[in-house]
Amino acid sequence: MSKKSITSFIFIAAFMATAFFLFTGRHQGGTEPWTENQLMQPAELAGQLTSGQPQQIYIFNIGPAGLIQGAVQIGETGNQRNLSNLRLQLEKLPKEANIVIYCGCCPFKNCPNIRPAFSLLNEMKFTNHKLLNLADNLKTDWIDKGYPLQSPK
Repeated sequence: MSKKSITSFIFIAAFMATAFFLFTGRHQGGTEPWTENQLMQPAELAGQLTSGQPQQIYIFNIGPAGLIQGAVQIGETGNQRNLSNLRLQLEKLPKEANIVIYCGCCPFKNCPNIRPAFSLLNEMKFTNHKLLNLADNLKTDWIDKGYPLQSPK
């Protein structure tokens, strides 16, 4: 199989996975891979980041842009390559690690990135993982509130 064929196959597979999540209804009132207790409010994370009390929190940006202070940029996990990259990052962490993921590209109901990433955390048997509750988007729910962002380099 040529490199071009493999690349095309990966692109089609990623597209189909994204389409599955968008059109199965899971995001429209169906069963989500997280519980209510696994949603972290933006003010809670911002408070932890600005408290001055060191806590080991692993924050992963699984969306297209906008780095929250201390976050590791993974990229859109609706893309299989980025989801695989997230898996590689997670394999380095203990199962009880404090993990927060976020996207913020759009409202939760439309987001193609949060479900594959959160499902991966569940599959890998992490025990203390949260989804940042950016119900509208990163700009409205984080940036406009003045919560901490990474400093430009």
